Amino acid sequence: MKYKLNSILGGLCGLLNGLFGSGGGVAAVPCLEKSGLEAKKAHASSVALIFILSIFTTSLYYIQGKIDFALAWEYIPWGLGGAFAGAMLLNRIPNSMLRRIFGIMILISAIRILLI
Repeated sequence: MKYKLNSILGGLCGLLNGLFGSGGGVAAVPCLEKSGLEAKKAHASSVALIFILSIFTTSLYYIQGKIDFALAWEYIPWGLGGAFAGAMLLNRIPNSMLRRIFGIMILISAIRILLI
């Protein structure tokens, strides 16, 4: 039963990643927590999952000619810096605060999408 549920949730994460660009993390973190991982491990494991999904999705988008590498490269150095800072902060943030921050980010994203 657990394998079937994980298969469905993995498919959902891949679908969200393909549609929204790493949006699978929104589904992956709660799923990983429900599977028994503590919050920090769930967030870190989600990044690993989304990394693999993003490589696959990027390959498909590249084949379809849908990637603007010139614009993407302008964001990459800053994104790497932010990723480093986030990974370092994850070790210092209590799990309860991490859950709140994650929830707030999901709410902000939802409000932005609904209103814009």
